[in-house]
Amino acid sequence: MKQSIKNLTHAAIIAALYVVLTHLQNFLLPGTTSAAIQFRLSEALCVFALFTPSAIWGLSIGCFIYNISYFGALPLDFFIGTAATALATMAMYQFRNLKVLKLPVLSLAMPAVFNALLVGWELSVYIGGSFLLNAAYVAIGEAAVLFTLGIALYALLSNRRLNSLLFGR
Repeated sequence: MKQSIKNLTHAAIIAALYVVLTHLQNFLLPGTTSAAIQFRLSEALCVFALFTPSAIWGLSIGCFIYNISYFGALPLDFFIGTAATALATMAMYQFRNLKVLKLPVLSLAMPAVFNALLVGWELSVYIGGSFLLNAAYVAIGEAAVLFTLGIALYALLSNRRLNSLLFGR
């Protein structure tokens, strides 16, 4: 299979997974994917950016599709949330080889950092309140997901060499 087709396929599958998992979570646990403290379990998929650059596009497009298809999304979130995901996954990919105790801790922190800054600002615009408080709420949710489910997913993919099987790297 040509590399470009393989990369496009990976991105499309990752985008679809993100959208479906986020909608499913919102259906089963209403409000948990879009509140000030949100725990989008699908954010754990950001770990894929540690294994393939295709995940950058896949996760960004998946975030965009979810945000435009969710009736409760804020209009700016179509762009701000997508930009935060794109920037976070690009940084994750860049820092993927920096590890502490065999874990890419800096990479795993990137979604919390970028979403805290961008989505925290967005929440301040829409709902008011302190930017620092809004940013902290967003960071808490992101960090909780990435440092629990994200680490588990990273360990599963790395320790069982599933990353090579899935992404050919």
